Amino acid sequence: MFRQAPTETVVGPEYGGYATHSERREGRKYISGQSFRSDVSNRSMSDNRDTDDTPDSEREVTEPTPDEESGSDVVVPDEEDRATADDGFADEGDDAPEPGDQPDLGSEVELEGEATFDEAEEAGVLGGLEVESTEDIEVPDRLVDQVIGQDHARDVIKKAAKQRRHVMMIGSPGTGKSMLAKAMSQLLPKEELQDVLVYHNPDDGNEPKVRTVPAGKGEQIVDAHKEEARKRNQMRTFLMWIIIAIVIGYALIIVQQILLGILAAGVIYLAFRYGSRGNDAMIPNLLINTANQQTAPFKDATGAHAGALLGDVRHDPFQSGGMETPSHDRVESGNIHEANKGVLFIDEINTLDVRSQQKLMTAIQEGEFSITGQSERSSGAMVQTEPVPCDFTMVAAGNLDAMENMHPALRSRIKGYGYEVYMDDTIEDTPEMRRKLARFIAQEVEKDGRLPHFTRDAIEEVILEARRRAGRKGHLTLKLRELGGLVRVAGDIARAEDQEMTTRDDVLQAKSRSRSIEQQLADDYIERRKDYELTVNQGDVIGRVNGLAVMGEDSGIVLPVMAEVAPSQGPGQVIATGQLKEMAEEAVQNVSAIIKKFSDEDISEKDIHIQFVQAGEGGVDGDSASITVATAVISALEDIPIEQHLAMTGSLSVRGDVLPVGGVTHKIEAAAKSGLDTVIIPKANEQDVMIEEEYEDQIEIIPVSHISEVLDVALAGEPEKDSLVDRLKSITGKALEQREVGGGSPSPQ
Repeated sequence: MFRQAPTETVVGPEYGGYATHSERREGRKYISGQSFRSDVSNRSMSDNRDTDDTPDSEREVTEPTPDEESGSDVVVPDEEDRATADDGFADEGDDAPEPGDQPDLGSEVELEGEATFDEAEEAGVLGGLEVESTEDIEVPDRLVDQVIGQDHARDVIKKAAKQRRHVMMIGSPGTGKSMLAKAMSQLLPKEELQDVLVYHNPDDGNEPKVRTVPAGKGEQIVDAHKEEARKRNQMRTFLMWIIIAIVIGYALIIVQQILLGILAAGVIYLAFRYGSRGNDAMIPNLLINTANQQTAPFKDATGAHAGALLGDVRHDPFQSGGMETPSHDRVESGNIHEANKGVLFIDEINTLDVRSQQKLMTAIQEGEFSITGQSERSSGAMVQTEPVPCDFTMVAAGNLDAMENMHPALRSRIKGYGYEVYMDDTIEDTPEMRRKLARFIAQEVEKDGRLPHFTRDAIEEVILEARRRAGRKGHLTLKLRELGGLVRVAGDIARAEDQEMTTRDDVLQAKSRSRSIEQQLADDYIERRKDYELTVNQGDVIGRVNGLAVMGEDSGIVLPVMAEVAPSQGPGQVIATGQLKEMAEEAVQNVSAIIKKFSDEDISEKDIHIQFVQAGEGGVDGDSASITVATAVISALEDIPIEQHLAMTGSLSVRGDVLPVGGVTHKIEAAAKSGLDTVIIPKANEQDVMIEEEYEDQIEIIPVSHISEVLDVALAGEPEKDSLVDRLKSITGKALEQREVGGGSPSPQ
């Protein structure tokens, strides 16, 4: 699948040898994805699985003693070591060992020292885990122990929970921010929770009084007031009917005017009913009730409007005539008050308006916040309670752009009295992490409650997909919400067919059915181009190159680039069309430096037109098309055709170095779907290639390090190409030699 760029055209340092095609198939270690997949499908990995028929209970297990120096990298920690494997800041509710500290998930071995990718391969797909299905995997009870990866963030959450510090977590969606926030509420010290009551203020009805009592007492107080009010109402009702009876009797017997008696009775009835409204005003409003709260409160205030976040006072349309509702009965608590002594979680913190952020900052600083009507035109705006307790621990979260629109003073409060954490997207592929990912699948099955358990083969396929989605050699993705979606779709497929277990075939079907919108659009885009014969994958064309791009994060497309050189009416310039965004425009400008350096043509009086064909409404962003643009322009200037059976992607420095880009796996698969058979990628991205098994034999991948290698592979016409390459040797030779002597290399982007 991989082919080395022609070495006879490379000037300067050695770029490293490559195994032959058959050797790669044999060794399976040149590409991080293929060896893994092959071993999964063939069930031939050395995953510590026994091959004899001896029952597990009859096998003899020998544990090495500390004095033995066997040279093995595998040790079995004794119970004392496990007991002392603490993180140094766990409280007494944190005595349970961490998932990584115990031989959980059925594993009976621990790797000594830092586990490497090779050790993970030797341990097997499941990292030495001996289970037949997820039914055999034990799921931890504590939420913090269910967090996969994010060890640094988990440590910070534990410290923050113990010391009651605020935390801000920044990272990609689906990396566990909300789960860590919920886990923090379980780890908070068990303080005495409080009920909050709001009383009528007889001196000023628009300033209700606030009283805090121990948890559970609020209901008792309200019930006592209601019972007292009920008794008073009974006495008033009894007295009312006696008076009404006397009046009607007097009217019938003495005055003998029944109509007058009925009228007088009605007046008495209304007078009593109107007077009884004062009794209801004496019943307090139970604003916060924590009677049934077993742990510290957790409130998710993501996207909450001002009233829901800070509390509100309902509007009263009847404000006079004895029909109005007492102001203290119209008071509504906010999330900040309901999170008192607990955790207030706000995701996408930057979406809160500035005024809400300012008031939130005040609540954090003071630990209490008065409730008033949030609408200026509402009658509730006239009401303002006494300060209501809101001593919460705040966990703010968001993507990288969250810090841009976040109020600087609010961020300063969090940073000054807490921690800031960046959430990782990927984590190193180790046996421990593979076991934890297997446990993650078991967790998702248990949480859903309706999915069939996953077989061993199905678990292995999900872990394979976790490696593929990481996009980096020796890493696993931590975007577990998306991976959990794959688990649920696979389980739904198995459940629809009334299967007892979810199999590998179900996971493979789920990968096809759970494609993102971008993937579906990209596939449709490729099919439409085939229908209209817009994809050119044969022959040689001057100034046309099949570029590669990505839509979203996980879908590739073929994006042709065309170049044409024309006489200029003034100073020559580079003109690019295709709705290029800022980074793409800068990449095109940088390419002009390469063109001036590598071409004999005088371009000072020529216009170079560059077209990104059918770029779409979204335009083009990023610089991964740099080598595509450079190749197309040099082809047009030198009048040398380009082979159309290949595609390419890569960034380009002004000195001609090919720099790494993102999404190479998805780009290669898009080229294969479009009928192309060769792809040029940056050599630095070679280790990131993990294409699906069905595309392995369809595509040849050529890693390159310099633009000269790109041109040597892409250009057609031997005499003209050789002449150009020879000229490039003389131009770039000294620069390459200097780079070899200095040991420098282009920095990855």
